[in-house]
Parts: sequence; structure tokens; C-alpha cells
Amino acid sequence: MTDATMEVSGVTRNDRFTRGGRLVDALSKAGLAFAILAVLLYGSFVSPAFFTTGNLLNVLTSMSIVGIVVVGMTFVLVVGGLADLSVPATIACGAILSLGLQPLIGPLPAFVLAVGLAGLIGLLNGVLVGYVGINPIIATLGIGTIGLGIVQAAVGGVIVYGSNPASAEFAKGRLFGIPVVVLIFLAIALIGHFVLSRSVWGRWTLATGGNYKAAEASAVPVQAVKAGAFVITALASGISGGLLGLTLQSARPLIGAGYEFSAITAVVVGGVSIIGGFGSVPRAIAGLIFVQLLTNVMVLDGVRTPIQGFVLGILIVGAVGMDAALRKRGVA
Repeated sequence: MTDATMEVSGVTRNDRFTRGGRLVDALSKAGLAFAILAVLLYGSFVSPAFFTTGNLLNVLTSMSIVGIVVVGMTFVLVVGGLADLSVPATIACGAILSLGLQPLIGPLPAFVLAVGLAGLIGLLNGVLVGYVGINPIIATLGIGTIGLGIVQAAVGGVIVYGSNPASAEFAKGRLFGIPVVVLIFLAIALIGHFVLSRSVWGRWTLATGGNYKAAEASAVPVQAVKAGAFVITALASGISGGLLGLTLQSARPLIGAGYEFSAITAVVVGGVSIIGGFGSVPRAIAGLIFVQLLTNVMVLDGVRTPIQGFVLGILIVGAVGMDAALRKRGVA
């Protein structure tokens, strides 16, 4: 890692807002916190069930399954990989294989093997995007479709059920009153934050997404870094799928449908640049908290599903528009 590379990363992260003015800087840092507070206040008025322990635990558990994918998707966006649309396939791979292989090799080896095979899907994505240079949307959509087809063929398109009660009890269990799934999510989020913000690999990721050619000239292994982001996302999605399967004790090929949209929405709303070079895991998780709470409030308020999708779509458009505006001001 050379000083030049560090400079590339530093410019990308620090000058984005400082050149845009103090007001923009303050809004970028506090805006999402105020939005979360506003949703909490609105939810408390809309429904008496919002602030109950059961509802908040349900939100937290649901958020954790998506949140594991969000941690991986953050790397893809920061490195300039646009998005990983193979997430539904990798989640299905993790869920189905975690349950389907239990009778053959046991629950823990089945889980590890399922996550490993999900990572293989990510490796294919990474090679096509990082080394061959194929557009990430096309590559991940194609590999995801192929992977999902293989998973469907492997199980004959039917639902796979769990056969190990002990693994189900573990996934649904609690430690110190906190659901195990939530603790696993927090551990993965901490690891992801450390890697992206404190490690050499994280600085390479930011540098590659901020200025690909400058990073390459600074001896950053840009191809490997870009490919690695998709492997990280696939491994995270595999873990998420495995936990989802163990929790539900059943899995079907389309179990991961929609998770890619939820993850991308959370990451973009959290302020992670969709063009690359800027973002962090805490920001993405803040976006996830806001989106999950907003969705929960809309459900409790009886808002119809199409309207919920419309609201989330508006959020994405607004977040991407703000990102474009900040970039324009930052380089002006």
C-alpha cells in the first residue's frame, strides 16, 4: 500500500463533503439519525403495538437476516461494482443445502459446505466482473439465474425441510435474552466494519472504487479487490440463507427473492455511493434500520404492499440523486 494509494482513498472519502459545505456535511451525518427518530415517533402514534417487545424483536430478527447481506453488499457498492443481483440464488443455495445435506453430513458441515458453495457463485461473479470486465449487473444476473436453476434442479423444485431439531433450536435460541441470529449479525457487521475501515484490503476497496486507474497505478491489485467484493457478498448471503433455512426449518428455491432489493435499498439510503469510493458499514446499517422501521410502521398502519414498494422506490431515487449532487459539488 503506497502513500499515493492512501492519498487516493483519502481524497475520495474526505473531500466529498468538505467541498460541499458545512451544511451538506451536517445533513449527511445527522439527516439519517433524524429520519430514524421521526419514524420512531410516528410509529408510536400510529400503532400501540409498535413499541412492544415482541414487535421490536421481530423487526430486529428480520433486520439481522437482511443485514448480513447488507454488510457484503456495502463492499460491492464501495468498490464500484454497482450491485450483486445473484443474492437470491446465493441465499437459496445457503438455505437449501444447509437443510438438505443435514441427513448426509450433519448440521454444522452442511452449513459450512452451503456457505462455501455460495461463495463459489461469488467467485464466478468476481472473475467475470473483476478480471473479464463484464458489466456487474449482467454478470451477476446471469450467474444468479444459472445458480438458481442448478439449485432448483437439485431439489426438483420442491420444498426442503430440516431434519435436525437441535440446529433449529440453536438458530431460534437466545443468548442473554438476545436472539442468536442478531448476535451473529452484529459479529459479522463488526468484522465487515473493521475490514473496510481499518485494514489494507478496506483501503484498497475504497481506492479502487474512488479512482480505478489511479489505484491501479499505485500498485493496488484492483482486479482481485473488485472480485473479492463479490466473494464477500456471496459468503454473507450464504450465511444469511443458511440461518434463514434453519430458522424456518424449510427452504424453497425462491426463498431469497427480494433480498437483493432490500439490501441495495438499505445500502443506498445509508449514503453509500452507488458509483463507488465512498461508504461504510455503519452507514449502511443505519440505512437498514431506517428502511426496516419504516416498513414495519407502514405494515402496522395498514399501508398496502404496492404503496410500500412505491415509497421505497422513492427513497432509492432520492438517495441516488443526493449522491450524484454531492459528487458534483465535491469535484466542482
